[in-house]
Amino acid sequence: MSDTYAPSYTASTFRPQRLDAIDCALVILFLLGLYLGLALQVTEKVPLTCAPSGFAGLWMLWRRRDDIRQSHLAGLMLVLLVYIGSIMSAQAINYLGKRTTGLLQLTYSLMIAYGMFLTLVRADRRQVAAILLSFCLAIITGCMLETWAGLRPVSDFVRAKLYNTDYVYDADIRDEILYGKVRPKLFTSEPSAVTFAYTHYCAVWLAVSPWRYKYLVYAGLLGLAIIVLPGPTLMLMLLLAVPYCLFLAGGARRTSPSRMVGALVISAVIVIVAYAGGKMLFAERLNELQAGKDASFFYRFTGPMLVAFDMFRHHPWAGSGLTGEPFIADRVLEVFMNSASFSSAWRIPKVADVLTNFFWLHWIYLGAVWGVIVIVTLSLWLRMLGAASILYCWAIWSVLGQASGSYVGPKTWAVLLIGAATGILVIRPSERAAPVETAPAGPLLRPMRPRLRLVEGRS
Repeated sequence: MSDTYAPSYTASTFRPQRLDAIDCALVILFLLGLYLGLALQVTEKVPLTCAPSGFAGLWMLWRRRDDIRQSHLAGLMLVLLVYIGSIMSAQAINYLGKRTTGLLQLTYSLMIAYGMFLTLVRADRRQVAAILLSFCLAIITGCMLETWAGLRPVSDFVRAKLYNTDYVYDADIRDEILYGKVRPKLFTSEPSAVTFAYTHYCAVWLAVSPWRYKYLVYAGLLGLAIIVLPGPTLMLMLLLAVPYCLFLAGGARRTSPSRMVGALVISAVIVIVAYAGGKMLFAERLNELQAGKDASFFYRFTGPMLVAFDMFRHHPWAGSGLTGEPFIADRVLEVFMNSASFSSAWRIPKVADVLTNFFWLHWIYLGAVWGVIVIVTLSLWLRMLGAASILYCWAIWSVLGQASGSYVGPKTWAVLLIGAATGILVIRPSERAAPVETAPAGPLLRPMRPRLRLVEGRS
């Protein structure tokens, strides 16, 4: 059957397979690139963010070129055309060059995330779970070594070589006051990069792992993280369990009424535990927040949210435009100054550095109207890709958006497409239960076969 009549993956499109050594190495390299966040400066104004992930993603695209569908590419082109429409609709045409650079970075991020998607949907879920759990355990072990076994000088030396000194975390004194120790950075630019990767990879592992007692292991991973790399972002690990319980757990029975009621009850309990645990474990941090002394939280959540609401009022049609912080710099400063949670003593080196939440950046960049249009278009593309639950994809994207910025960067879109692949891995039937005809539709450039054939002996 040609691609025209089999436009996308479904949960039963492929039998579970095992990735070969090269695929496993590329998946690990992609995850490592997201973790490190290394950038290579292609031109003076265009950085290649998460460069190892870019290399791995493009290689995976080449290796899986026969799995690319015309419908997938059509959906991606539609997404990019919608983004172009949002750029052309934004005010201040003199910022078109800046917005075009953002579009190039977004295109790169979507393409390499698509390469990762194509590789993961071919994998066996146990193999993916093993890679993710190994990565999480490696992060925890490395952080332990940095904190208690003398690895910190080595980590700091590598960090100084890898990252621009303007972006290397230097708030160790604040960490000692809040947490009683310097939080580990483990070769990354700041502790939040470690926490984001650990939280994301643990959540994906929870979904894809077939272990019966995986919830206990997940709780153990959270407990270890609270001890080794403390921070309120870890509470997102609990919240990320909610989309899995609601939209993926139970496999083919996930939509049954009785299971949905149970999932809602469990989800409510998880949210209450996350709230209570956050207040108990990070009381000092919350006190600083309430007193208007926590710049990090303000720049990560409160500030971007207030700016997004301001965009809804003043630029509802197309927002600031993609990566349009320079256009709204004065508005951002005014919004910050009018907030009771903002301190005038806080330093703002660059507006882009104080809007670090890709969920709210979506609405800041695109406004209310184009923001909704883009979400609808991306949801259509996810459906073309065969995502088992679009709500699951957007739920984890929204939760993790509270812990990271860089809307046009690979981290943002890897979260969405890894979520799509996760749903397929979880819902896909096992090899024993797979249907007989499981061969994929042909490669992208395969000639179309006729829909009707004459049967021998008949007219």
